[in-house]
Amino acid sequence: MPEREAGPRSAGAADSPALAALHAQAFPPGERWGDDALRLLLEMPGAYALLVPEKGFVMARVAADEAEILTLAVAPPARRQGVGGTLLAAALGRALAAGAATMFLEVSEANTAARALYAAAGFTGSGRRRRYYADGSDALVLSRRLCGS
Repeated sequence: MPEREAGPRSAGAADSPALAALHAQAFPPGERWGDDALRLLLEMPGAYALLVPEKGFVMARVAADEAEILTLAVAPPARRQGVGGTLLAAALGRALAAGAATMFLEVSEANTAARALYAAAGFTGSGRRRRYYADGSDALVLSRRLCGS
């Protein structure tokens, strides 16, 4: 049975080395984000990261009434334990609290596990970016309403 997490904690620029290490575990070399890139993203207005130490993190941003998942990374040994769902739910809650009405994200058409996670959380297709990723796969643009209207 999976261990119960205490819940993700907020992560800041000082956590960027740990975030980069998790991102390197979760993504192929051409898609990994380094310490400097993650730090710069965290310094953007409206950006936030939520971390389950040594297991995974999500980074998102809110602008006006829209939010976007920038990345969600779960270390391979922590997969299929609910970490991704916990991080996603926390990111959705934080975006809603910040006034966002809709959350967007991009996911590789080839990433069936991530697509299943997002579908289970209520995301639906809203677009496609052809040959978006380094491996030539398309990005599916997904969205989900965060409030009733």
